[in-house]
Amino acid sequence: MPEGDTVFRAARRLHTALAGKVLTRSDFRVPAFATLDLVGRTVDEVVPRGKHLLHRIGDLTVHSHLKMEGRWDVYAPGERWRRPAHQARVVLDAEDVSTVGFTLGVLEVVPREQESEVVGHLGPDLLGPDWDADRALANLTAEPDRPVGLALLDQRVLAGLGNVYRNELCFLRGVLPTRSVGQVQDPARTIALASRLILANRDRNARVTTGVDRPGRRFWVYGRAGKPCLRCGTPIRHGELGDSELTLRDTYWCPRCQT
Repeated sequence: MPEGDTVFRAARRLHTALAGKVLTRSDFRVPAFATLDLVGRTVDEVVPRGKHLLHRIGDLTVHSHLKMEGRWDVYAPGERWRRPAHQARVVLDAEDVSTVGFTLGVLEVVPREQESEVVGHLGPDLLGPDWDADRALANLTAEPDRPVGLALLDQRVLAGLGNVYRNELCFLRGVLPTRSVGQVQDPARTIALASRLILANRDRNARVTTGVDRPGRRFWVYGRAGKPCLRCGTPIRHGELGDSELTLRDTYWCPRCQT
């Protein structure tokens, strides 16, 4: 699933392409909004909120979430799409640009004044202008018995982290993802490190947590099951962690560096 830095870049591309422009085409290919026509309305801005995207268009907001397979593409008028047309969920065009949302996990239109109903549950946004480390820390430590690997993925705690960052943060802090939040020494350092990592990758196409931008060396543990730890050489282990079978996500750890 795309993480907050990926969504931030998508929002920036869409904002650059559409902000201040009048829509010349509006094609919603989902039943609930199939008759909605935004032609003639001006796009005020496109902003990210954690892993969510918000197109603010007059008094309406187009809310989308990429989930596992979604993406937004920007095209020149008449340019061939890079995905099949049947995967398109919405097309928003201006005179000089075409934008298409493919296989979006969530697509809805709400009054702008009701945005809080779709994103108000989110914790502080790591890449947002109102990032609040103290509130994120309070959210993280509110359930001290919860595994830290679950708490870091909970968008109600802080918004923007996904599975890559969850695994890498636990390695860098030297803790197993299954360790309870209450057993993590100085959780404020975990919050601060999460902020530094995602900020460092905000403008990068290839995410890097090791400082080495080469294939196979970009991550400490994520996706490296069975391979030697880049720090101590111990084989990286792999498992799954979630609140239920529906939320199980891959976890990776070094049994020597993480305790």
